Amino acid sequence: MDETYIKVKGKWTYLYRAVDNSGKTIDFMLSERRDETAATTFFR
Repeated sequence: MDETYIKVKGKWTYLYRAVDNSGKTIDFMLSERRDETAATTFFR
C-alpha cells in the first residue's frame, strides 16, 4: 500500500493505492482524513 497527499479539485486529500509487485496500481482510495486502518480494511 502506498500513501501520498495530493490536491483534488482545490482540496488536499490523502491518496491510498494498492500496488502489485511490478508497481502497477490495482485499486485506490481517496480520503479527507489520514486513516491507514480504514484504507487497509478497504483493500482487503
